Amino acid sequence: MNKEIEEAIVKSFFNKNKQQRVLFELFSPQKRRDALCRLNHNYSMMLRKEFMIQIPKSNLDRNEIERLLTEKGAGNICYVMSINEDIDGKEMALKTAIDQVYGYGLSSIISCINGKLAYFQAEQEYGAPPRFIIKRTL
Repeated sequence: MNKEIEEAIVKSFFNKNKQQRVLFELFSPQKRRDALCRLNHNYSMMLRKEFMIQIPKSNLDRNEIERLLTEKGAGNICYVMSINEDIDGKEMALKTAIDQVYGYGLSSIISCINGKLAYFQAEQEYGAPPRFIIKRTL
């Protein structure tokens, strides 16, 4: 886990009134999962809507998601926050991260440019899960 990257993600993309609680939980081994699980059902209350761009259902192919992120400036390496413990808190290739998150079905954030560009996938309920690019002005 990289606290500096995670703090930038939270301060850039989470609603101000949720930031301190989320940071506390993320940095606590006993509560980390609570913070990430909160994104499953309540992401619209947790994340700043003004930066969220929903990916149209017609663009839900994992290669298309990678292309969209790359067009917006994503490099080859990213940082992942996920309920999936195998990839949570790790840096990895963008393609690998998308492949791991894509079929998982629970919430994940892939940070492509720290505090500026990320991919968020919410929990899958019916059909494909909601997927977003989160982008602040670069």
